[in-house]
Amino acid sequence: MKRIPEPELMDEAEQAYAYAHADFEEPHNHFIDLLKSACGHDLPATGRALDLGCGAADISIRFARSFPGYIVDAVDGAEAMLNEAEKILLGMDDLFQERIHLVQGHLQDFSITDYYEIIFSNSLLHHLHDPMVLWNVLQKASPDTQIFIMDLMRPDSETAVDELVQLYAAGEPEILQRDFRNSLFAAFTPGEVELQLQEAGLKQLVVEVVSDRHLVVLNK
Repeated sequence: MKRIPEPELMDEAEQAYAYAHADFEEPHNHFIDLLKSACGHDLPATGRALDLGCGAADISIRFARSFPGYIVDAVDGAEAMLNEAEKILLGMDDLFQERIHLVQGHLQDFSITDYYEIIFSNSLLHHLHDPMVLWNVLQKASPDTQIFIMDLMRPDSETAVDELVQLYAAGEPEILQRDFRNSLFAAFTPGEVELQLQEAGLKQLVVEVVSDRHLVVLNK
């Protein structure tokens, strides 16, 4: 099935609000559990983390809870998403506000200038019209940095897309069902991601399929 790109930024206020208030308990906890299993034993007790494409910062918050010794730089290009993230953080205790730094910036203009123990991302890759933008950023990361990139993977057919939307988003607001469907069409296959890593020279990274709709890119 041919890839159909979608808009790179979620910058509509209605869209950002819907995502900030959606129930992502199961998939986002699954992300953290997979990250812990893959990287947790290699991470020191304290350090810095970088969340690329943080959206409303739900993953950043969950990471900060699971790794209390870490400061998180949470980067997103959509002002509307970061506005929702800021509202959520303002409702939390001061410690979370101090440990999670919201940064607005487009990935095309972003450069890693500091050392991070871990760089992670959830559902960013499929938004990029040019996926090499992400891999070019990661080329600047330290060889010691743990990488954990999770994203959707494109199904084989439109029928398979419809089945996944029905299975995982039937009870969600229409805007989330629409976006999930569009995201599945915009996602890459594991084989395509492997070719992207080869092109970027990121030989230390591998692709693993972790669910019926998700793949992960991580250190060997």
